[in-house]
Amino acid sequence: MQCPNQFLMLPTHHSLPLMNFPDFQTKSSSFCSWNRIPKIHHGPKAYHGFYVENASKKMLPFPPKVKNITSTSNPFVKHCVKLRLSSSYRYLHGSVLVVGAILDRPIIECLLVLDNSHIPEEIDYPSVHIIRVNSVVMSKLSGVQSNDSVHVIALVRFPTTFHVASDNLLEEDCRKWFSFPHRILVLDGIQDPGNLGTLLRSATAFRWGGVLLLPGCCDPFNEKALRAGRGASFQIQIITGNWTHIETLRKEFQMKMLAGHPSISDKLNPVLKLSKELADSLAELPLCLVLGSEGTGLSETSKSSCELVSIPMAGEFESLNVSVAGGIFMYMLQPENHVTI
Repeated sequence: MQCPNQFLMLPTHHSLPLMNFPDFQTKSSSFCSWNRIPKIHHGPKAYHGFYVENASKKMLPFPPKVKNITSTSNPFVKHCVKLRLSSSYRYLHGSVLVVGAILDRPIIECLLVLDNSHIPEEIDYPSVHIIRVNSVVMSKLSGVQSNDSVHVIALVRFPTTFHVASDNLLEEDCRKWFSFPHRILVLDGIQDPGNLGTLLRSATAFRWGGVLLLPGCCDPFNEKALRAGRGASFQIQIITGNWTHIETLRKEFQMKMLAGHPSISDKLNPVLKLSKELADSLAELPLCLVLGSEGTGLSETSKSSCELVSIPMAGEFESLNVSVAGGIFMYMLQPENHVTI
């Protein structure tokens, strides 16, 4: 098991404006905390419109110089904890709490460092707001009880590589979703954050062009997804959308549609076997690979819209964990030559 305090440096992305944080110099904070936020679900409509517009309205300059926080009742601490726990709150504010990982400076809003802990040399002091916290506050912020396991927490903005596709998006705009749409991973109802994070990590490692999340997937900025992905949520291009967006993408780039499926054949849609020969025959073709959840598998739309492909296995096993299967699929189908278009 990897220590969550291990530092991770990620590529630079353009940043969003700074968000609204508490004014620590006053007893009555100028920070407006939303105590009642409607429950929303991950999907193309979930974080569009109302939430995005209100997040932009709440963007204000960073608070005055604050160097230490010693109380868990501090409004900024409560704000950070809510960012870690609440998906809707994260999307409302456009910020993520990353425990134990250092991301590139342009998207860092604030760095919370445990008292007497070393500040990484990569951090530029003038441009990064650093706040020292004690072990009690650090435990509250991280959700980890061991004081020795987490020394640094970064409050970061959503990366520009993340986009929520709107229902009224024009077809030609799909070219802006992915810089390299030769290999796109589509996740269909992946609810387990550990599996989703691992799949994002594998897609990044095997140079896939991006990931499209269908409705029912968990939040890619969920703390468990971030931990499993080791920062992949900030590196690979991620789009949330639905099958209308996939169809737009397919038509625009003439993409072949594949879906991972157990080896049990469907009379209406026979299952191909993953092999080097199959991978070689698809090497020059842009494609989408759809993976379904372990519990319910592929949706009917996914099964009817794709050619089904299985991983040959010995013994009586019919399927693998989706993150394991996804890693095998993405390795076999990875682009041989990565060229940015």
